[in-house]
Amino acid sequence: MGHQTIKRGLKSAILIGVITFMATACFKDNEEDLYPDNGCNTENVSFSATVQPAINNNCVSCHSGPGASGGVRLGSHAEIVAAVDGGRFLGAIKHESGFSAMPQGGNKLSDCTISQIDAWIAQGKLNN
Repeated sequence: MGHQTIKRGLKSAILIGVITFMATACFKDNEEDLYPDNGCNTENVSFSATVQPAINNNCVSCHSGPGASGGVRLGSHAEIVAAVDGGRFLGAIKHESGFSAMPQGGNKLSDCTISQIDAWIAQGKLNN
């Protein structure tokens, strides 16, 4: 009987050890946390949070006020919409052939920023 008790105790200890190991070794990884999507969000684009800051940071130093370069003013929603509707805005920021590349003398806006501006235009150029 003593041998059986030791054998049963050893089996129980091993079983408890295996269960404890399995319980502590298992954890749930969230795929979104492990591999975040660093893609460009073009779903939730707003004028105030996306478009206006991009234009303020890259365009208004030359394109605002009475002395705006080329007569193109980009200081307000209405002025930006007018520039877009004028047909030269997108070609300029995309550095397309036949357009003056903007920002002049600066780096092209990121592909993401341009895609977000495209999305804002497609969504109706809302003042949101």
